Amino acid sequence: MTGEPVLLSTTTDGVRTLTLNRPRLKNALNVELWHALGDALTEAGDDPGVRAVVLAGAGGAFCAGADLSDGDEGRPAHPLARMRVVSDLALVLHELPVPTVAKVDGVAVGAGWNLALGCDLVVATPRSRFSQIFARRGLSLDCGGSWLLPKLVGLQQAKRLALLAETVDAEEAHRLGLVTWLVDPDGLDAFVADLGRRLAAGPPVALAQNKALLNEGADRTLRDALANEARAQSVNFATVDAPAAFAAFNEKREPVFTGEWAVP
Repeated sequence: MTGEPVLLSTTTDGVRTLTLNRPRLKNALNVELWHALGDALTEAGDDPGVRAVVLAGAGGAFCAGADLSDGDEGRPAHPLARMRVVSDLALVLHELPVPTVAKVDGVAVGAGWNLALGCDLVVATPRSRFSQIFARRGLSLDCGGSWLLPKLVGLQQAKRLALLAETVDAEEAHRLGLVTWLVDPDGLDAFVADLGRRLAAGPPVALAQNKALLNEGADRTLRDALANEARAQSVNFATVDAPAAFAAFNEKREPVFTGEWAVP
């Protein structure tokens, strides 16, 4: 035991960065870290001062997945209870009302890769490596992978990744649409910092609704999607952000968004 926290949290200009901090084990997720990350994401979603979340890993790796060597002490009695911790975390990340960015350098495998895929945007370096490693461990997909992969790459490629459990390099992950941007390692910090600032400067209510509309729209009919869009747009027009944007456009300046409710 080093006494160091398994999760580091910093906030700069509305961007909350959560860093998995078990570098000796490539940030593998033990019970303590699962709970700490779930609590931290919930807290970030409830904090009006947080406008974006960055998920990162310490020590040159993103996350090596679940720590299968983790001892039984403190574990729930039944595996289904343990899996609820994993599933609850994936759901909190998916439903977080602020934009999320995975900052990936090094390995992202198993549940670690699915944590990255659960973020809205993924920034990786050419030295990143990815694998749905579950089958090699005699396990099936978890942490949302069975839902995320087919939507991101289609059913056939999802089956390839899950059944063969191959290691995919950063170039192929980018080609498949599993990485949003590939960035040189020396420029990764600056790129993610700028991306976080841009997201944090956006209209918080509109961005939250855009995220929810896109997530929900993947499973809905066009009729459902149009109804959701109309509801969301009505909410946007009831905030100060839409008028602020129109005024800024007319005055040829950048708007300042707050998400405040404008209806008396």
